[in-house]
Amino acid sequence: MALLSAGQAAGQTSPDLVSRNRLRVCASPADLPFSNKAKQGFENKIAELVAEELQLPLHYFWMPSGPGFVRNTLLSDMCDLVIGYASEADLVDHSNPYYASTYVLVTRKGGKLEGVDHLEDPRLKDAKLGIIAGTPPVDHLMGLGMLDRAKSYSLVVDRRFASPAEDALHDLETGETDAVILWGPIGGYFAQKASPPLIATALHTDKRPPFVFRVAFGMRAGETEWKHKLNDIIRKRQKDIDTILTSYGVPLAPVEAAPIQRAPNDAPRSERSDPQ
Repeated sequence: MALLSAGQAAGQTSPDLVSRNRLRVCASPADLPFSNKAKQGFENKIAELVAEELQLPLHYFWMPSGPGFVRNTLLSDMCDLVIGYASEADLVDHSNPYYASTYVLVTRKGGKLEGVDHLEDPRLKDAKLGIIAGTPPVDHLMGLGMLDRAKSYSLVVDRRFASPAEDALHDLETGETDAVILWGPIGGYFAQKASPPLIATALHTDKRPPFVFRVAFGMRAGETEWKHKLNDIIRKRQKDIDTILTSYGVPLAPVEAAPIQRAPNDAPRSERSDPQ
């Protein structure tokens, strides 16, 4: 069994077997709106829902998401479930998707760009956009000849110390940029927390890469009984899950409308940096 370094796993011990008497969830300690140690994220709330259905106590193994997250948590038997995982990512097995979301354009309320839902909209022709490097919308901006005037923010960060999405939205509020493109759960959450609130509008495209992606539970391959049990919980509690997601400002797209394909670099909880 692979072990974390002493610095990474201080105070945490490696279990001998997959737990049958508690729900062990792998999560990032500082990754709102997804999760944090104070259990304030929507993935924390969904984990509580799963634990309730299983009638098991909930236990977290905390580790910042990024390169090595899956290898050092789920695949090292430190936990048994990742609550949010891009359903087309290939590092782990997945449940049925329990939501789909899309990239959004975040704008100032009442501004000239409010309501723009396509990057080809002529109102964006001279706009300065904030964009997270390495994400699918970057390809679209490049194809439209709009990337040169965009302001880029880092994708690979440790969210305990940095938050590119919040930095980007601060620049929007101060007028440094005219709008910001973000992954929907992040953009929707921080837009509604801004004062005054910002507007997050779902973006649409019929070109590739798409903007809509599915999210599922992540688990180890070969745990068929566990997978069926999780799928049963999703079916039973889908309305409650949707209520949690919408309360956090997550823009939901029809799961069946999301294309089945490899997930983007910043989709939730893949083997990369924290989603931004």
